[in-house]
Amino acid sequence: MTTALVVDDHPSFRREAKAMLEAAGFEVVGEAADGRSALAMAGSLDPDMVLLDIGLPDVEGFEVARRLGVFVRPPTVVLTSSRDASAYGDKLPAPGAIGFVPKDELSVERLAALLRRAELP
Repeated sequence: MTTALVVDDHPSFRREAKAMLEAAGFEVVGEAADGRSALAMAGSLDPDMVLLDIGLPDVEGFEVARRLGVFVRPPTVVLTSSRDASAYGDKLPAPGAIGFVPKDELSVERLAALLRRAELP
């Protein structure tokens, strides 16, 4: 089973994302509301995948993705945001992340397509 960490500062989005991931067969091992917590949890929980909001209150998601990328066993990172990709200009694609999905387009199918490309089981 693929393990996941959901990182977003909105509890309602974390609940929705967790439910979607679990329905798709993921084991959600944790939820974080900010970048510092996400990094600490990823270090201790060792998730296979991190669904990561870009707009976090402390450390921007781009920086969190970059830091996750230097872990001994880095998780596969999928960035998300309530904003469209065009709002981020040349920051996407982001180092440490396999892709970006706007929150209003987030679905099991979109995640599965990104994960297949990254060859995550």
